[in-house]
Amino acid sequence: MSEAFEPLTLRTPDGHELAARAYVPAGEVRRAVLIGAAMGVPQRFYQAFATWLAAQGVAVLTFDWRGTGESAPRSLRGFKASITDWATQDLPAAADALCQRWPDAPRTFLGHSLGGQLFGWLAQAERFERVLTVASGNGYWRMNAPAVRRKAPLLWWVLAPVGIALAGYFPGKRLGAVGDLPAGTMWQWRRWCLHPDYVGAEGPALRERYAQIRHPITVVLMEDDELISPEGIRALYRLYAGAQLRFESLHPHAHGLKRLGHFGLFQPNASKLWPQALRWLEA
Repeated sequence: MSEAFEPLTLRTPDGHELAARAYVPAGEVRRAVLIGAAMGVPQRFYQAFATWLAAQGVAVLTFDWRGTGESAPRSLRGFKASITDWATQDLPAAADALCQRWPDAPRTFLGHSLGGQLFGWLAQAERFERVLTVASGNGYWRMNAPAVRRKAPLLWWVLAPVGIALAGYFPGKRLGAVGDLPAGTMWQWRRWCLHPDYVGAEGPALRERYAQIRHPITVVLMEDDELISPEGIRALYRLYAGAQLRFESLHPHAHGLKRLGHFGLFQPNASKLWPQALRWLEA
């Protein structure tokens, strides 16, 4: 293959097509990993990390949530999508594809930010042996990092409502915030970010599903995360009340890096940390 990945098209239970990529090791597959992307982050962002994992014998599947990246229509105006759709339609389709492609490999779910927030919503979550979350926490605005917390009222009470009203979707690229998102997705995320329980705002039935998760979850938080505070990271896992939790803190200076932040672990300049990430994925 001329590319580092094999392009795929996934079909969700409700009939949507999602763009996906399979990173296939040249030899024996020691593990299969599904990456759930952060809000507004296209799957191509994870290409360098996924390519490196494949070189270590780890098969990787990435995908774009409906309405984002290569899974977006030409125009988002009026496009119907919600985070509930992502969790109950898109994520299961991707999990099915991973399991069908590598049925005998042990499987890990890797959730970055929003991706980790949604794992407890996943049907048949037991198909994954373990979970690794990166910069994935409770996005309640009062638990944001200080700089973001100061700007949050502007985003949630002005930019989001006005932007959606004018554009028919959230024009994040033009506003310099998050990225372009379907209106329904942004409205639901807004509701979560204004509620102390965040995802738990969906009600007791969903909170009970999260509490039933029994997986080993390694939670990686960045001490210099510019979006969410360490307190906010830890707060999410009150929902995962039955899981086996292990928290790992990364400070960039301890690893000779100027910064890591919310997105840095997946960047090539942080590749010295990737062997540690592989250990977390496996154990």
